[in-house]
Parts: sequence; structure tokens; C-alpha cells
Amino acid sequence: MDAIDRKILARLQEDSSSPVADLAEHAGCSRTACWRRIKSMEETGIIRRQVALLDREKLDLSVTVFVAIKTSRHDVGWLQKFADTVERFPEITELYRMSGDIDYLLKVVVPDVAAYDRFYQRLIQRIDLSDVSSNFAMEEIKFTTALPL
Repeated sequence: MDAIDRKILARLQEDSSSPVADLAEHAGCSRTACWRRIKSMEETGIIRRQVALLDREKLDLSVTVFVAIKTSRHDVGWLQKFADTVERFPEITELYRMSGDIDYLLKVVVPDVAAYDRFYQRLIQRIDLSDVSSNFAMEEIKFTTALPL
């Protein structure tokens, strides 16, 4: 990956619907070269997919909850069941296995506290967890999907 690829990727992270002609001009290459570079980055998996970013507030999904999970189970069978279970919850937008005091960190997006409580009740009915701690975000100060290039 060179400086031209980085320029293309930076612009795509800003607006993935940018026409190839605009991307090529920004990156300083021809349209054909730009198109080939994009296709190559798609084939190698650098560009995984192109999506639309939605406004959570306008969709009545204004509550973000970070859920710290501890478990006493660390076997492969439990982990597979956990992964399968969380996959069925559209409210979970991100999931990480962590080092340190907690085992997993979930980012959950819901309309309100009552919706979170319903989510929580469904989650603990489906999977055995040792400890669940919920932290409600008071304000979103920075949000980006752009990676530092």
C-alpha cells in the first residue's frame, strides 16, 4: 500500500459513495488506475465493505450502554455458545474479548433504559454469566469509523 492507496482510502472513509473520478483526482492518478486499486483492495480484504452510517438519534436509538461481562467459564463450548447468542442480538453493535478485570465488553444501542432492561433480561436467560455491569454513556464526545492511515 502506497500514498495513493492511502489517499483513496481516506476519501472513501469520508464518503464511500464518492465517484471514482473524484477519488482519482484527489489521489493524483487516472480513473482506471484508481478503479483497479479499489478493486485490488476489495479483493485483498483491505476494503471489507461499504455501508451507510445512520443517525441513531433520528432512529430513536439514543442510549448507548457499555456492558462489562465476567464469566467463570472459559472453555471452547461456552465461548461458541456465547458468540452464537450475542450474534442474535441486533442491539449489540460491538463485542470485544478483553484483558484485565473483565472478560468481554459489549456496546449496546437501544431507545431507552426500559429497552435495555428487556435486552438484559433476554441476554441472561440465554447464557450463563458470572457478573454483568452496565455503564450508560452520558454524552458521545467523539465517534468515527475512520481508521488512522
